[in-house]
Amino acid sequence: MKTHKKLYNKIISLDNLLIAHKKARKGKTKKLYVKKFEKEIIENLLELHHELKNQTYFPKPLKTFILRDPKTRKISKSHFRDRIVHHALVNVLEPIYNKKFINDSCANQIGKGNLFAVQKFDKFKRKVSINNTSPCFILKADIKHYFQEVDNKILIQIFERNIKCTHTIWLINQILTNNTFQRETSHLSFSTSEEFLFSKKKEFKGMPLGNLTSQFFANIYLNELDYFIKHKLKARYYIRYVDDFVILHKSKQQLLIWKEEINKFLKDSLKLELHKDKSNIFSLSRGVDFVGFRNFYYFKLLRKRNIKNMENKIKDFNECLVSKDKILKIFQGWNAYATWANTYKLRNNFFDKLK
Repeated sequence: MKTHKKLYNKIISLDNLLIAHKKARKGKTKKLYVKKFEKEIIENLLELHHELKNQTYFPKPLKTFILRDPKTRKISKSHFRDRIVHHALVNVLEPIYNKKFINDSCANQIGKGNLFAVQKFDKFKRKVSINNTSPCFILKADIKHYFQEVDNKILIQIFERNIKCTHTIWLINQILTNNTFQRETSHLSFSTSEEFLFSKKKEFKGMPLGNLTSQFFANIYLNELDYFIKHKLKARYYIRYVDDFVILHKSKQQLLIWKEEINKFLKDSLKLELHKDKSNIFSLSRGVDFVGFRNFYYFKLLRKRNIKNMENKIKDFNECLVSKDKILKIFQGWNAYATWANTYKLRNNFFDKLK
């Protein structure tokens, strides 16, 4: 197993911090907090560099809010200077870990993403079903409360196998221990599931949704699962997208066996578990939801929620709540995505409403 030493000076170098700053500001140059930071950019970056060098750096409290779209999510927003540190860390560690990730891990990696997963699913379903002539079953699984339940002690241990740089491990630990949320939520009413999201925990658990490092760390943590499924179970047709994954196979019984073995591995090794209500085995003939599409043998459909969201945006445009430039930009992105499904008539219908 290859190990890596003396990474910290690369992470905290002024050159890397400048690159990290450029990435952190992308798409946010008009934000007040970015303008404020950039008024004294050299002084601010030097101060950040000295804090990191002297190990006196500690992240500022996260700003947290509830997002309902329609699934309830707790989103945590880091301070801009902390986002620069996140990019600086990922700039150095990402090339190391990208080589370790399996090709079938599809999220939050350069050159991969939602459509990469869609194409891989289409390829796998044709192989398992022998070009749609034989039965194909899919284990569709979701990890219960993944980002809230990640055990950070285990995550640190995973890093320590390869990263033999105590200062870098210290920085990772600083980021992970930043669990002091600014709870400006007294005006909100929470459901039971939302109360779980905001509950304080004594355990060293959880990563905030919204941080670049959380996306990166999530792949590293579940890389353990990827290796178990691919190399221990020998499942050939496996795809993971963040905390959702599918395994395609001709035998439903084999998938049932694997499902139990996977859940045991998650509990024993990663202190996680499959979501009972969202982890099931489906026949491809009845369709299976994955990465935004409902997939069948010969075709795929968009999820109803996706269609409804676009309908609502067009309605906002027709009521003059959204400018034409903005709605056309939104539609262009949606249209490119929807093209992957059987949506020819739907796309033309939506386009006509924008004329």
